[in-house]
Amino acid sequence: MDKHQIVYANQTIEFEIERKKVKNVNLNIKPDMTIMVSASEKVPLSFIYDFVKSKGAWILKNVKTFENVQPYKQSEREYVSGESYKYLGKQYRLRVEITTEEERVKYYRGFIILMVRDPNDYARKAKLMDDWYREKALKVFEKSLYKQYPLVQKYGIKKPKIDLRLMKARWGSALIDSDTILLNSELIKAPKHCIDYVVLHELIHFQFNDHKDSFYNMLFSLMPDWEKRKAILDDEIVREL
Repeated sequence: MDKHQIVYANQTIEFEIERKKVKNVNLNIKPDMTIMVSASEKVPLSFIYDFVKSKGAWILKNVKTFENVQPYKQSEREYVSGESYKYLGKQYRLRVEITTEEERVKYYRGFIILMVRDPNDYARKAKLMDDWYREKALKVFEKSLYKQYPLVQKYGIKKPKIDLRLMKARWGSALIDSDTILLNSELIKAPKHCIDYVVLHELIHFQFNDHKDSFYNMLFSLMPDWEKRKAILDDEIVREL
């Protein structure tokens, strides 16, 4: 992909252009603040430059948002009642309750309930929440793989394993050599249909390990609305994490 830049409001905006078969010129800001523009080969470079410049104010505003709101600020959590937590695309309020029984986390009627013996034990509360998110993520991601894999099975793709990791710049990665799809643990905060998109995206990489036309042709054929799902991830989920 080619790198380009324009000047808007005395600030340089750098962006990458990806040529592929799309009807419109699309602009997305990735979680790592990389600005991506996708357009067909027929769209002149001058038009793309003008398009990016027309979005200048929006770009600068959202880049600032990404700088200020990164999904890796777990240390800023206090794990106290009233904090907001996202799960499968919905917001839940945290409710901390003291228990003399088993310490655990559950969600119920708009609340994530954190049941602990000592509400002042920050490390314990953090571990319980992290473990709960990881447990839920593994189950949800496995169900998504179970649902999406039949779409690519006929192409001779071997069913991969699922693994989790907190990643700064991507939602998932296809580890071809180890037959593994590595998914960002933060993805559990996205709606299920967005999770399905990421899983299918990575599955297709076992057939086409790049982002050339063949990859996108297959993605479009199997999930025609993938761009809408991706936009929710990049424009809404990251901002709210």
